[in-house]
Amino acid sequence: MDRLDNTVRPYAWGSTTAIPHLLGTEPTGEPQAEMWMGAHPGAPSRTGRGTLVEIIDADPERELGAPTLTKFGPRLPFLLKILAAGAPLSLQVHPDLDQARKGYEDEERRGVPLDAPHRNYKDANHKPELICALTEFDGLCGFRAPAHAADLLEGLGVDSLEPYVDILRAQPEEAALREVLTAILTADRDEMARTVAAAAAACDRLGGDYTPYAGIAHHYPGDPGVIAAMLLNHVRLQPGEALFLGAGIPHAYLDGLGVEIMANSDNVLRCGLTPKHVDVPELLRVVRFEPADPGVLRPEAAPDGEEVYDTPIDEFRLSRHVLPPDAPAHDLTLPTPQILLCTAGTVRADDHTLTPGTSVFVPAGHKAEVTGPGTVFRATVVA
Repeated sequence: MDRLDNTVRPYAWGSTTAIPHLLGTEPTGEPQAEMWMGAHPGAPSRTGRGTLVEIIDADPERELGAPTLTKFGPRLPFLLKILAAGAPLSLQVHPDLDQARKGYEDEERRGVPLDAPHRNYKDANHKPELICALTEFDGLCGFRAPAHAADLLEGLGVDSLEPYVDILRAQPEEAALREVLTAILTADRDEMARTVAAAAAACDRLGGDYTPYAGIAHHYPGDPGVIAAMLLNHVRLQPGEALFLGAGIPHAYLDGLGVEIMANSDNVLRCGLTPKHVDVPELLRVVRFEPADPGVLRPEAAPDGEEVYDTPIDEFRLSRHVLPPDAPAHDLTLPTPQILLCTAGTVRADDHTLTPGTSVFVPAGHKAEVTGPGTVFRATVVA
């Protein structure tokens, strides 16, 4: 197995302290938002044999195993991250596989450069994802029932929000959510900025259920996404709890440290809370306007002590092992490729000693035994 040297991405919303605290290093004062583990071409993990992209390209069957190679092709299908949000991320959705393929082909046919700021589809893949909290973790996930969203907006006492309240109460649920989100994103920017300012002041004054939106408005003053965010469920995960974000589900992470895993894709359509491009027609085509409970996941225990976060897709499978002291070595050998990430304690993985924030890549079928005490997350595929 290969010890991984991973890139930390300095996105502006990143916490300045959470990842350094996990790693036991001194903060630099700069945001450290995401640590990437995998073979994404934008920031592949490095090893003593080269980057993980180079290793897999050199011998895909040896590294990935025949079942994974047959099902997903010569690439690692997932990207594992440590995510540290110190400020809200953009409000966003991801396309399903068919939408991604068609959107990518259309932009390629029209000659839209891959690095163009208005490009929507950077690849032809979907991007389902799972976030598992390491600390208390705040986020937004999926639409509230329109009646509840109407109550929240009405409680602000902002006159310019009354038309949205009326629509949410009068129209069928999916039609109401579509109409209101469309109106928010296409409203006159100056008028919306005034509405957001009034709503933010009310959120500050009222507190309670409005506190998360006051924080969002502080980071993104005047952004229409502040009002759009109030249409969504606010979720606070406790350590060990997780959220699965499927195609078309609007979401945003607000604050906290977590382990994130996703299909290996960059496809994001933004709704707000960002200075980046928002393609409203394409966004509205992809969003699923279905109110639903966000569905907090808790790991399901397997007989061997593995705790599995069950999701409906095959590109990734995330689980964790909490390894007690003085326990015999635990066999994690699989016929699929895996990344092992330590998040607590000290874990011995073959010849490697893993401390919080460190990881190894295990080729398919390679013997992998671990001992604690510590916690190790395992990322692999369903093949």
